[in-house]
Amino acid sequence: MSVPRTTLRRSIAAAAALPLLAVALTACGYGSTAKDDAKKANVSAGGKKLSADTVKIGYFPNLTHATALVGIQEGIIAKELGATEVKPSTFNAGPSEIEALNAGSIDIGFIGPSPSINGFTKSKGKSLRIIGGSASGGVKLVVNPKKIKTVDDLKGKRIATPQLGNTQDVAFLNWISEKGWKTDARSGKGDVSVVRTDNKVTPDAYRSGSIDGAWVPEPTASKLVAQGAKVLLDESTLWPDNKFVITNIIVSQKFLTEHPDVVEAVLRGSVNTNAWINANPDKAKASANSALKTLSGKELPADVIDPAWKSIQFTDDPLASTLDTEAKHAVKAGLLDETDLTGIYDLKPLNKILKAAGKPEVADAGLGVK
Repeated sequence: MSVPRTTLRRSIAAAAALPLLAVALTACGYGSTAKDDAKKANVSAGGKKLSADTVKIGYFPNLTHATALVGIQEGIIAKELGATEVKPSTFNAGPSEIEALNAGSIDIGFIGPSPSINGFTKSKGKSLRIIGGSASGGVKLVVNPKKIKTVDDLKGKRIATPQLGNTQDVAFLNWISEKGWKTDARSGKGDVSVVRTDNKVTPDAYRSGSIDGAWVPEPTASKLVAQGAKVLLDESTLWPDNKFVITNIIVSQKFLTEHPDVVEAVLRGSVNTNAWINANPDKAKASANSALKTLSGKELPADVIDPAWKSIQFTDDPLASTLDTEAKHAVKAGLLDETDLTGIYDLKPLNKILKAAGKPEVADAGLGVK
């Protein structure tokens, strides 16, 4: 399919593709259940209440959402909210978090690019805005070194991705295409077999030999490496400046309109959290792992969290141009059709905060509110 670059720039799923994306996982989604963590809600020791009594924040219990994990655990976000209470909820898949946002069960969410796009397009641009960045990178192609020693050895092999149409699936299909190999996007059959496998069972599938490798986010990639797999490619090497969006911050448009002061406070907390993470990587890693233990019952071992943490960059920039490129890749793969993404970003509150802090403003790649 040949689509002009200017058209691709604003491309993504049409109605026919939406059911596909509605079930696609973001980043390292491990299911579809939400866990209410309101009992752990935190309030700053001082300060006045803002325009809302509470702000309900959703995120995933995994490393690519460490801005939320650390910001909430360390009280950095609560500090900016004064007497306005933080009510966190964790999710295991993008669609359930978007559902919660639409239902008003959460107001602000940390989430990957595919469900952000899907939520925006499915609501015809009325559901959400992307208001900031959180994380970049953390995706790798890991393989069985006994079967695959070079890129050429991938031909004829079975490689897992998290789910049909999700961010990693589209990235792998695009990479296969650029290598000149033919694989049917929907069935996964071709020169390289793409096996859609939930991240939570991918390590078992690798152990059993039913897959030969996987294009997956962290910490799944490092879990496979701990089982003897080798990193063949870090996806960040394929992107300008080695950066691409893996986690965004989104907000309900209704909440943004009614409580802009609360949104700004959460964004300030996010910016301060990212600054603390980048200044204190070891402490931040330990904090994130402690939060994971609280949420899931166990922490990640050192041979998993150490390499996984190093591959993730925490950034305030939503890296909008990379989301635009991901949309082009999806169109090229034949999984997505065209629609207009204008208005998916509203970076005015974030840029106001960054400017006040003496930091450079970030761009919306022409997809911001007009």
